[in-house]
Amino acid sequence: MPNHLAHFTIPADDVERARRFYERTFGWRIEAWGPPDFYTVFTDPDKPHGSIAKRSDLAAAHGKQADKEYSGIGWECTIAVDNLDAIKAAIIKHGGKILHHEEEIVGVGTLFRFADTEGNIACAMRYV
Repeated sequence: MPNHLAHFTIPADDVERARRFYERTFGWRIEAWGPPDFYTVFTDPDKPHGSIAKRSDLAAAHGKQADKEYSGIGWECTIAVDNLDAIKAAIIKHGGKILHHEEEIVGVGTLFRFADTEGNIACAMRYV
């Protein structure tokens, strides 16, 4: 596939809080790297796929409004999971919020939308 996802960045007001959320919720390995408030995210044991970084001042200003409406800022991604109920419980346990409950996409899978501890919006999907 020529247009694969090469990298993602999760913007965070509190990078430590975001790190704990994604480690505990999805079991990702997250390591400090480079500048302060920057982490490399391993969704695969052998290869980094993303990062968590301090949200810029401009994005933070927009994020305060977006947080109230749960419309989010930045790019929404979908995380493949095996058990939707277990992930929902982990999201809530670790400080996230479920925004939109399960919806079936025929022939693709079932997904729901959530907000992380930083107000970022993402989806979790159990693919068929």
